[in-house]
Amino acid sequence: MDRKTFFADVLLPLPLPGYFTYRIPFDMNDIVKPGQRVVIQFGKKKIYTALVRRIHEKPPANYAVKYILSVLDSEAIVNEKQFLFWEWMADYYLCNIGDVMNAALPPAFKLASESRIVINPDFDGDYSLFNEYEMLIAEALVSKESLTVSEVSEITGLQKIIPLIKTLIEKNVILTEEEITERYKPKIETYIRLSEAFSNEKALMEIFDKLEKKAFRQLQLLQSFLHLTTYFQTFDNELKKSELLKNPDFSDAQIKTLVKKGVFELFEKEESRLEGKDAFSSVDDIELSQEQISAYNAIKQGFEKKPVVLLHGVTSSGKTEIYIKLIDDVIKQGKQVLFLLPEIALTAQIINRLQKFFGNKAGVYHSKYSENQRVEVWNKVIVAAQVPGNENHSIILGARSALFLPFDNLGLIIVDEEHDTSYKQYDPAPRYNARDAAIYLASMHGANTILGSATPAIESYFNAITNKYELVELNIRYGNIELPEILIADLKMETRQKTMRSHFSSLLIKHIDDALAKKLQVILFQNRRGFSLRIECESCHYMPECKNCDVTLIYHKHQNQMRCHYCGYATRIPEKCPDCGSTGMIMKGFGTEKIEEDLSIIFSEANIERMDLDTTRSKNAYRRIISDFEDGKIDILVGTQMVTKGLDFDNVSVVGILNADNMISYPDFRSFERSFQMMAQVSGRAGRKGERGKVIIQTYNPHHEVINNVIKTDYLAMFNSQIHERKTFKYPPYYRLIKITLKHKEAELLNKASAEFAFMLRKSFDKSVLGPEFPMVSRIKNMYLKDILLKIYRGNNFRIAKAELKIIIEEFKKINKYSQIKIIIDVDPI
Repeated sequence: MDRKTFFADVLLPLPLPGYFTYRIPFDMNDIVKPGQRVVIQFGKKKIYTALVRRIHEKPPANYAVKYILSVLDSEAIVNEKQFLFWEWMADYYLCNIGDVMNAALPPAFKLASESRIVINPDFDGDYSLFNEYEMLIAEALVSKESLTVSEVSEITGLQKIIPLIKTLIEKNVILTEEEITERYKPKIETYIRLSEAFSNEKALMEIFDKLEKKAFRQLQLLQSFLHLTTYFQTFDNELKKSELLKNPDFSDAQIKTLVKKGVFELFEKEESRLEGKDAFSSVDDIELSQEQISAYNAIKQGFEKKPVVLLHGVTSSGKTEIYIKLIDDVIKQGKQVLFLLPEIALTAQIINRLQKFFGNKAGVYHSKYSENQRVEVWNKVIVAAQVPGNENHSIILGARSALFLPFDNLGLIIVDEEHDTSYKQYDPAPRYNARDAAIYLASMHGANTILGSATPAIESYFNAITNKYELVELNIRYGNIELPEILIADLKMETRQKTMRSHFSSLLIKHIDDALAKKLQVILFQNRRGFSLRIECESCHYMPECKNCDVTLIYHKHQNQMRCHYCGYATRIPEKCPDCGSTGMIMKGFGTEKIEEDLSIIFSEANIERMDLDTTRSKNAYRRIISDFEDGKIDILVGTQMVTKGLDFDNVSVVGILNADNMISYPDFRSFERSFQMMAQVSGRAGRKGERGKVIIQTYNPHHEVINNVIKTDYLAMFNSQIHERKTFKYPPYYRLIKITLKHKEAELLNKASAEFAFMLRKSFDKSVLGPEFPMVSRIKNMYLKDILLKIYRGNNFRIAKAELKIIIEEFKKINKYSQIKIIIDVDPI
């Protein structure tokens, strides 16, 4: 029978367009399948993990085809829907599909390394048929355990070394290192069980008598094993070895002795790294208020008309209970659910509530998980979709990266706090918005989407009132609890009257005092981390700047360093001004670290904690801080925007917003919307149970319209004001935006390049092009930046505009003098 020659189009996790074709060796014809990982050589020296997209019989016409080296998976780890989703994302956000693959796959699934070779353990040592070059490689591997491809090239003096290595692999002389081809390692646990000979009561009594006379410690160990396994009640015959060794009186040597005597047997089991819990409550036990029942029914009816429903519910209105009811409906249909949250910090609270009702059906996926944990979740989602009756991990709770999991039968996607900017990926590509991508993903599965928020994004609310989405509103807090009372601290007046203490108004201090006296808790919000925002010379006003970026350095007291939040550069505070020699270096501005220190002086008896990027870098830091606050171990929690996002605490009576003006005055067309959302959200943390909460907003401009909207909890007033301005000045939702950033290390060349690129754009887009302009931070990591903004009218064909943009970029890249200019495209920037 004739052997067929097959080829595979594979996808690499590299910023390159399209797929690459490789030949499938004859002995792999029946093994290779779409969606599997394969190892391929790319370029002269590198090997990578690639994903098989499709298999065919058409060889490439314009290059010599290489062979697939090995197959890593017995079954596909990526399904057809995922490939289609990735291709849509690459097309919509104008990036390479390799960028999407790189973002989608857990790191342990990817391989990017220079190939290393080792001696094959099965090589018989017969060098008689080796040529000169093969002998050189074999001798080098005798003295050195492994060699890289470049080292082999140096030893032999040959440039084209891969054919020689391939020959040695075929002769079974060498292998590529195993650690290169698979980074995921299953967690293996050693178990103990009674051997069959001692699994009856008579045999046990006999061994008890023998051990009591000669080895009393071994007898105690055996008795402990029987007790921990509840052997005589349940006949359970297995126990983790580590559980038995928790007792300091027992040793590994004692266990080995009992194994030699034939009493115990040791065996290994693959264990999950993921925490699991059994459900202990029924969804039927949830008692919805009349308002929640109306909203639940309205959502169900809304799904019959449109696949996307916007749930606009005030803070603490009970949106999560409605979500749980809807999840239960979907799970009963045998489908999967994706529950997206903007911050990893929120997953700790929500997963406990989900697992209460769904147990191990609910799982978590986010970037704080280890590489191996992420692979385990990925594999569990595959099993949940493929194995009938297996509902483990059929509900996934996660941040934006959870979108890329291998769902095969989604029934519902929930995007909670849908307005949040954390759903947007900034760097690297793909620069996607998880909210928008979730809607497309749901449409691929024929699933429904709920967008939930107390302060919806203007674009989402616009889509709802123009009948693109269904709108459901929930305007009353659960249990008819009053919305918090919002008080304004006029900093201008308090400064004039000298009633400020550090950065705290007398009004805020009074209410903190009252809360602490009643054993209640306080949250203080300041959207800047660090101790001091800048250090300035009193004489000449010199300010230390980052050597790599055009920003001032921020002082962090804990590390006693000035640090750049863009590139990580750090240095010590100068003892004197390097410009004028003055020793008068003073601190200006304040961040969360400074607030934490000042509070500890004013409220010395209170337990104060900080929640920002600096304090939550470790894996379980979020969970520890939130758990301690829930348990009342923390009296005052100071935080950045992390504390604004949907956290539910029963005992918070006071929320303080320390500087409202910074948010409102930020130079961005969305600043009023963002300020309203942030202040309304953090205000919603107060008074969620019990007595009415208090919110104190500190500002120099107490009559600003955004602050008045927050005081009245008037989302519609904010929306109507902003939607009018957006229409007048041609911003979303009436226009679509594409931001194009050009980068280069030489400012002069960048200026010329950006001007020429803008000129090329104007030929096609005319007045729709704004710029080029330097952004607020015009140099980051020694690269100068220039921004160009493209505005496309919503009624025009966005796909055609993007296709035209791609052509212009390709033409621009052909200009030799600008070949080193890096172009970054951000579709729908926020």
